[in-house]
Amino acid sequence: MEISKVKAELSRLRKEIKRHNKKYYELDAPEISDYEYDKLFQQLKDLETAYPEFITPTSPTQTVGGSARREAGKLVPHDVPMLSLQDVFNREDVENFVNDTIEKLGAVEFVVEEKIDGLSLALRYADGKFYQAVTRGDGINQGEDVTENARVIADVVQNLVDAPKYFEIRGEVYMTHKNFSMTNARQDKLGLKTFANPRNCAAGTLRQLDSRIVKERRLSMFVFNLQKIDGVEITSHTDAYDFMIRNGIKIIHGYAVCKNFDEVWRAIEDIGKRRENLDYDIDGAVIKVNSFAQREILGATSKFPRWAVAYKYPPTERETILRKIELSVGRTGRITPTAIFDAVNLNGTKVERATLHNQDFIDALDIRIGDTIKVYKSGEIIPRVSGVVISKRPENSAPYKIPDTCPVCNHKLEREEDAADFRCVNMNCPAQLENHLLNFVGRSAMDIKGLGETSIPKLIAEGFIKTVADIYKLKNFRDELLAKKIFGLEKNTDKILAAIEDSKKNSPAKLLTGLGIFSVGSAAARDLVQHFGGLDELSKATLEELQQVLDIGEITARHVKDFFDDAENIKILDELRDSGLNFVAEKKIFDEDSPIAGKIFVLTGTLANYTRDEAAKILEERGGIVKSSVGKKTDYVIVGENAGSKLTKAQALGIKILSENEFEKLSAIRKRK
Repeated sequence: MEISKVKAELSRLRKEIKRHNKKYYELDAPEISDYEYDKLFQQLKDLETAYPEFITPTSPTQTVGGSARREAGKLVPHDVPMLSLQDVFNREDVENFVNDTIEKLGAVEFVVEEKIDGLSLALRYADGKFYQAVTRGDGINQGEDVTENARVIADVVQNLVDAPKYFEIRGEVYMTHKNFSMTNARQDKLGLKTFANPRNCAAGTLRQLDSRIVKERRLSMFVFNLQKIDGVEITSHTDAYDFMIRNGIKIIHGYAVCKNFDEVWRAIEDIGKRRENLDYDIDGAVIKVNSFAQREILGATSKFPRWAVAYKYPPTERETILRKIELSVGRTGRITPTAIFDAVNLNGTKVERATLHNQDFIDALDIRIGDTIKVYKSGEIIPRVSGVVISKRPENSAPYKIPDTCPVCNHKLEREEDAADFRCVNMNCPAQLENHLLNFVGRSAMDIKGLGETSIPKLIAEGFIKTVADIYKLKNFRDELLAKKIFGLEKNTDKILAAIEDSKKNSPAKLLTGLGIFSVGSAAARDLVQHFGGLDELSKATLEELQQVLDIGEITARHVKDFFDDAENIKILDELRDSGLNFVAEKKIFDEDSPIAGKIFVLTGTLANYTRDEAAKILEERGGIVKSSVGKKTDYVIVGENAGSKLTKAQALGIKILSENEFEKLSAIRKRK
């Protein structure tokens, strides 16, 4: 692999893993399964192993995932680091760990136990009394104090029978499937958002500021490690478990003590066989050295202890019958196919739906209605379809193709060239109405202050708005708007209605931006309106004429042409025109001898006397054309401080570079005082 590609891939993997770390550890909202995350992490490790010269101190492989969140509780230092475990994924990796450990230490006892899928927590005791609970946080330096919440967890022992001077243990807070179902039922009854899985629910609950909520949701805890003890001599992991049992502490049950690889692997298989019948989720099996003295000899890296690994089971798969494929329309018009199949049990929950992503995914697996499909849900996050059992395919089955019309509005769907997704481009599609309206009233479009994420859903729900044209009819329903308090009281209502009226004066370029034509942003809208002189002329343009506009390519031209060929869109435009909106661009007469008129400019860096918008306005008022990127047709690049890649590209292309002072001279303006 080329060095440049290696660096790019390392950067991509690190960025992606850090994003998932934040979603998992800090936001309790993972987007991918543990199995998928582990594979991603392994890719990074493999690449760094092949190119160790590119390993950085901040790489996820060199740090412990997550960071402490200040909003959840005060931060406290770790007495003993709460490191994560090295993951392994197959029999060979486990065998290598066991045999390498035996080779280094001689006779070794290993303990194999369940790896609970929850939130790691350290409990601290002084003279036998529980006094503090600390989350994993950043794993090295500090975690969050969640003591009051831990006190209401039934499995947290408050007083020990024995009373060592100091005693710290580490465990996993989790939620049983039964309590998870009860919690989600309560959330649903109250009209609140339900949790995606027990792990998310447990993590979010433990960080609640109200311990009454924690008690109500009935969290559980298993302890899996002795972190530190003063005053009592304990020499092994199993001795520590015996001590904990005597003191009423709930440890991970069903662990096995093993002396060689064959025994270790049998223990892993035994846990794998019973995991489907557990009332809680596990995401692997932990293999750890029993002797504390031997653990000291092996030590740890900055991220992992060398005396333990976590074996990750492959995703549990179930076969089921695909009954139908349901299509949904997202807020941006994207069509998402979803598999509807006979319910199966995966990791303690009933699953009967899974996303099929897009047509390319369906084609790649050759998924057909009536097929026996394989479904998995690793990490209790999102159900997925992994394949089809071709041998069980019914006769006369047919390949599935997404229909060419929108399932909501029946408008013709479009698929971008070389893209996987189908989109509904109907600006009046009910599934997209809210998103279209937010775009229409946005700052870069009609800029109607007061209309936004709060009021628009209300206007839709109450039936005041069905298309963007209805915005300009709201003045006719002033009394109803006041009665329903859509905008609040009279003063604010009149203020917003006035803002709607004022927006009619906006340039047709802003209106065109607000129409939400795919791939037509504010810059393209301005170029189109300037070229054709207004929306009426633009609506009559041929595909060839559209492509004559600078920077308007075939794809964008096709989207514009299709938009104005649509009868429903023309109807909306007629209503907007009848409401008094501006459809004609202001004609500007420029001095043909001006050094600016007709020239293409690009701005880069920070100017001392002008914002970039101010400089662009000066150029456009004098007939200049301002673009955001440098190309072969660019005439000038105006450079301020800290100019970046645009300057480099301009120099490579031999484009004229202007300083701020030269820009002012060319524009014949005085420097701002």
